[in-house]
Amino acid sequence: MSVAMVTLGCARNEVDSEELAGRLGAGGFRLVSDPADADTVVVNTCGFVEQAKKDSVDTLLEAADLKAGGRTQAVVAVGCMAERYGKELADSLPEADAVLGFDDYPDIAAKLRAIVAGEAHHPHTPHDRRLLLPISPVDRDASAVSVPGVSTGPTAGGVDPVPGFVGRTRLDDAPWAPLKLASGCDRRCTFCAIPSFRGSFVSRRPSDVLHEAQWLAAQGVKELFLVSENSTSYGKDLGDLRLLETLLPELAAVDGIERVRVSYLQPAETRPGLVAAIATTPGVAPYFDLSFQHASHGVLRRMRRFGDPESFLGLLEQVRRHAPAAGVRSNVIVGFPGETDDDLQTLCDFLVAARLDVTGVFGYSDEDGTEAAGFPEETKLDEDEIRARVEHVSELVEELTAQRAEERIGETVEVLVEETEDGAYVGRAAHQGPEVDGTTTLEQPPAGVRRGDLVRATVVAADGTDLVARVDT
Repeated sequence: MSVAMVTLGCARNEVDSEELAGRLGAGGFRLVSDPADADTVVVNTCGFVEQAKKDSVDTLLEAADLKAGGRTQAVVAVGCMAERYGKELADSLPEADAVLGFDDYPDIAAKLRAIVAGEAHHPHTPHDRRLLLPISPVDRDASAVSVPGVSTGPTAGGVDPVPGFVGRTRLDDAPWAPLKLASGCDRRCTFCAIPSFRGSFVSRRPSDVLHEAQWLAAQGVKELFLVSENSTSYGKDLGDLRLLETLLPELAAVDGIERVRVSYLQPAETRPGLVAAIATTPGVAPYFDLSFQHASHGVLRRMRRFGDPESFLGLLEQVRRHAPAAGVRSNVIVGFPGETDDDLQTLCDFLVAARLDVTGVFGYSDEDGTEAAGFPEETKLDEDEIRARVEHVSELVEELTAQRAEERIGETVEVLVEETEDGAYVGRAAHQGPEVDGTTTLEQPPAGVRRGDLVRATVVAADGTDLVARVDT
């Protein structure tokens, strides 16, 4: 029986899909890339914000259309939206044959066979998955918790997971791949529902991360993209909060790996030692994905976050003291309940001073189950005002990031080549993360340059966040 995986959302979801693909392959399913050629279609949904949820529903409906006169027999929803809404999603979307939660992942092949055979699947009633205590653990027993994207595989003696098991199948041949450090989050940001359905923070053992890095290198991967909900917390539940600082050199030393990139850093937890490790370790990209979310102290406190312009600019000064050309990206939310004109100006002034390479701008919206959704209505801005603020900040960001890109003209960069079609050689420099941070096009690369090569070049032009670089000879 054939199965197609359709993945929506972030790089963490991509890892989860490859874990599911590994489980399905081991369970006798044949993986195909085109849903139209599949007996079953599994849609890994995103449940982050309203637009992502809409995209997930639209994709499920498109897959369901394949059942009319085609070979597709079943369409199944998995992922964050399926976990977050469970029975509610199943009742509102009868076109999907089943909605599976994270607890169904270990038996995904058997579940899928039963669904195709016509057996009814009873979707779960969602619950808060933050079940592991304490909040600030020294050690945390996650053996009884289903952690998406982390396969324990067969068991040794029927009890303990086999160390270093990689239950993952690559779904593309890109020269970079996400590698999961941890799953879940212990923070309680008032606007975010992710911890409630992703669960408590659980670090992977360094030996398992290294083993999977070696496996990815053997698959032709050149750049590791380390992902989690909060990479700055890595190791805290293993008794060593500095574990990432010691793991990075080991990952960079894996044979075949050219570059390691860390994502999802929480500014309030970003320690000087971690800044130094990311900025100065050979083989690690000096790249800082710092989730500022805002700059006004008052807004941040209502978000249940910490910081202000002075502390954030101090952190950026630390980064650039170690690596002046370091890449920095962030996301901000505008129109949060209670945000004043002065708060918005504080954010804009910070963005001007910060000189970020990329900034994602999001308008606030109530999310089910979050604390902010229950804030007094009189504190909430109307949709037109939020839309106007998003437009204002987005225009500012577009101008600022274009200026930052132009500042890089004359810099020497190392570009990971990702596309070589029609004579165009396009990739990413160290300050550009996968898919969202712009690209670098190489001018007249020498003969023999291939996809996956790391090429040294000098930036000669910029267009928005995209760069053009001439290969050094």
